[in-house]
Amino acid sequence: MARPPKRRRVEFQPTFTYFKPAGIPKNELEELILNVEELEAIRLKDREGLEQVECAQKMHVSRATFQRILVSARSKIAEAIIEGKAIKIEGGNYHLEENQKIQR
Repeated sequence: MARPPKRRRVEFQPTFTYFKPAGIPKNELEELILNVEELEAIRLKDREGLEQVECAQKMHVSRATFQRILVSARSKIAEAIIEGKAIKIEGGNYHLEENQKIQR
């Protein structure tokens, strides 16, 4: 039996949790779910510009696990942009740090 995955450390709670293409009603769109830890990986690597080793340390995961999270997040974002799908940010396997930041 496989052991359950460790919860990933996240430093912020996103304020904006839904993105969709302009001009298309929400009820006509397919949604992709981007987990909070996937968003954190994008934030650390692409927004903050940290090296993968630093990102993995901040999230308390291995470098290989961080890479898998990042690849999954980028794939979902690319699919949403290219195919005109909505992105809903929710859920995942994470815990917020005590001094959490609210992303605005």
